[in-house]
Amino acid sequence: MNQQTTQNLSPFDLLARSWQRPAAVAAACFSADGSAVAFTSIDGTVAIGPVADQEPPESRIRVSGDLGQATIRPRQKPPAPLIATSTLGDGDVPITSYLRSGFLVGTMAGQALQLAADGEASQTFLNIEGPIVAIDHSAGTARTAISNGHDVFLSRAHDDVVKLQQAASSSTHAVAFSPDGKRLAFDSGKGVSIWTVDGDLAPIREFPTPAGPTSLSWSSDGSWLACGLETGGFALASLADGQSGVVGGFPSPVRTVCWSQPANALFASGAFRVAGWSMAAPPLHDATSGALETGRSGLVPVETVTAHPQRKIIAAGYANGRITVAHIGSRDELVVKLSGSTITALAWSGDGQHLAAGMADGTAAIITFPALLFK
Repeated sequence: MNQQTTQNLSPFDLLARSWQRPAAVAAACFSADGSAVAFTSIDGTVAIGPVADQEPPESRIRVSGDLGQATIRPRQKPPAPLIATSTLGDGDVPITSYLRSGFLVGTMAGQALQLAADGEASQTFLNIEGPIVAIDHSAGTARTAISNGHDVFLSRAHDDVVKLQQAASSSTHAVAFSPDGKRLAFDSGKGVSIWTVDGDLAPIREFPTPAGPTSLSWSSDGSWLACGLETGGFALASLADGQSGVVGGFPSPVRTVCWSQPANALFASGAFRVAGWSMAAPPLHDATSGALETGRSGLVPVETVTAHPQRKIIAAGYANGRITVAHIGSRDELVVKLSGSTITALAWSGDGQHLAAGMADGTAAIITFPALLFK
């Protein structure tokens, strides 16, 4: 490869390991110990790969003796192939991390399967009628929640599966445990319901939403819940006083909402820039309250966002294939990938060194960042 060609390579070309899946990637999920990452696709398959990089960026960085300028050479070997499962569902299947290095996947047959890092599948005691459309697991309490689209079921360790006694007209396609695992949030057709699952199962909060929820995300301390909406923005609820509100004005569906603990901030996709708010002044009643100017605005909506677990950094994926990493509250951003297929999934590893990305054309990737990049 000549010098000119090397200079034209993007950070994605230099830092990412990528694979081609036969269908669009729907979600990316890291294992609890950060050793593996799983990509779900809309053809109902799951593909798993190791996070460890055989050619890490640090091993490919060279610093010139005269100017002290750092450069990175391209990878020399293709990455090991991902391990793919057979079709598990009609469309993308819900997935969550499970135990240390594995995953829990809901299937079309109503069975929750445990997937090991090597792709081996084993049955669990979780079995319900109808396809599993939503799943979440709390490692701290060993609780698992699943939904068939109407009812929500809960189990703890190897106890029997218990159905939550909610309204018969419910429509549930998202479930999420609070960080301590003692509360469970799910969409109920008319809004979002929050139950206590520590001891007796009982509803403790219910707040309406103007449109169907797309995603649920708890703040790290469990005091706030954000809910992305198909139209109209996102809903925000305070668990302390029961107040809730909707932050609207988004041109596209808010497919993802996420929290930055280091910055005490909330972020949402669906705008023409990274939309964020400082929770020092929550936007419960005023959408401009606490607004953070992060990254640069453009003409293409953000499809997905994910906050770095340790630094005040946010990653965003756009409908035109662009991936950026920006410092929260600053317009400065690193364009990791300039263009291409729509970014459908982004997720940081627990140590913040790796960014998993999925795309509409079936590309699955792990972008490994050198430590000096964030200094």
